[in-house]
Parts: sequence; C-alpha cells; structure tokens
Amino acid sequence: MAIIIDGKTVSASVKNSVAEECRTLFEKTGKKPGLAVIIVGDDPASRVYVNNKKKACELVGFVSREYALPASTSQEELSALVKELNSDREINGILCQLPLPKHLDEKAVIELIAPEKDVDAFHASNVGKIMIGDFDFLPCTPAGVMEMLDYYNIEIAGKECVVVGRSNIVGKPMSMLLLHRNGTVTICHSKTKNLKEVCRRADILVAAVGIPKFVSGDMIKEGAVVIDVGINRTADGKLCGDVDFAEAEKVASYITPVPGGVGPMTIAVLMKNTLTAFKLQNLL
Repeated sequence: MAIIIDGKTVSASVKNSVAEECRTLFEKTGKKPGLAVIIVGDDPASRVYVNNKKKACELVGFVSREYALPASTSQEELSALVKELNSDREINGILCQLPLPKHLDEKAVIELIAPEKDVDAFHASNVGKIMIGDFDFLPCTPAGVMEMLDYYNIEIAGKECVVVGRSNIVGKPMSMLLLHRNGTVTICHSKTKNLKEVCRRADILVAAVGIPKFVSGDMIKEGAVVIDVGINRTADGKLCGDVDFAEAEKVASYITPVPGGVGPMTIAVLMKNTLTAFKLQNLL
C-alpha cells in the first residue's frame, strides 16, 4: 500500500514558515505583505477559493483585500480596477479569480496585471522566466507539487516523469519545474498514442487532465509516485481526482489523495509568492 502524501501537513509547514518570516519583516519594516483578490460574479467554487485565500492571509499575517464585482462588470471597469491596484503601494500581489464571466477577456486581464504583482505567475513575462529557469514566482499548483515531493524527500533527478495534461496553468509549468530539477519529462495529452504504456514508464506520474478517475491502476508502474492534481465531482456529488485512488494505492509507493492532497498546497504557495513579491518590491 502506498504512503499517503498529506497536503494539509505540507501546506501547514509552508504557511508557518511564511508567517514566521512575515513577523520578522514587520518588526524590521513596520509593513505587512498585501494581497488583493478580485472575484467577478457568484460562481460557488470561486467563492470557496476566495474565502480560503482570505483565511490563509489572516493566518500568516497579510493584509487581505477582496474586490467582489457583479457578473455584469465590463472589461473597462475590471481593467480600471487592475490598473488602480498595480499602482497601490500597499498591495504586493494581485489575483483575479478564474474563470471570469464569458463576456470578459481573461487573457487581457492577466496581461494587464503588473508582472511583479502577478502572484499566480500567469503573465507572459513570468511564464517566459519559468521557461529559462530565472523566475521570481512559480504557478501555485505546480510549485505546490514540488513542495510536496521535497517534503517527502522524493528524488526527481534522473527519474522518468510523465505529466498527463498540457494546460498553461498546470501541465506545461509542471513539466518545466520537473525538467529544471533534472527529471526526464514526457507530456501526454489527448493526441498521445499508447498512453497507457507511456504512463507505465513513469517513476513520477502527475495527472492533470480534469477527467474523473482517468488514470487506472494498470496505467501505473509498480512503486511509482502518483500526484493527482484533478478535482472533479462524481455523479453522486463526491469529490474525486483524475486517478482511480483505490486501484492506484495498491501499486504506487506514494500517492496524493483528493481531497487533502495537492489542493491545500495551491493556497500555501500563493502566500509564499505574495511574501516574495513584498520582499522584491521593498528591496528586502
């Protein structure tokens, strides 16, 4: 049976470290890191995420500002708010909760956020820095996965790493972070041939495809580390990942559960990124 990688424990460790450094910096500067979160409309999942981010800010000692805008907000109104926050010296990180209502251009909003305040690391400038390995921030979910692997002392260098999924938010940056740590990386997607065979080569298998229980036990090499980034709901409303946990647990050496695996890490790394932004902007 696999060892369960406990995201709540690793997340608490990261947040405790951020809180400690935040206290030290406040004593030195009299300032606290500030995070602004913009939410447009009333998507229930987005509301849960925003509330959790607010709680995390309180826990680590950040200034937290929420901007809840109606679903009818125009592109011009949203852009004006982002520009205002870009020049607000009390705000070090800006996060616009996605998805946005369909009439709004997500790409335009992301590109409008000042790169030094882009704590999601979605801006093209930050994406380019990640590509060359000279970055200030990392996307929260892939960076959270790396924190988990490090916490459990899982070696990456020289390992066969397979990432299932090629999104800009998880799949692509995840593959780059594994590559920067000397993993041998394969990215799989809907056009990949012999997917099962490719997955079975993996020493570290990351599932980020957004399909419930897509990765079955027979797609996993004996003793592989299995990281499940997916968060899906079954027909009966229960949360599940992209991996069939019951099958995978019998084969893997380490595995992340859903919920309680990668999920808590995303917000922990957001706190870490906001602290980094604060330090960079204050030349600390």
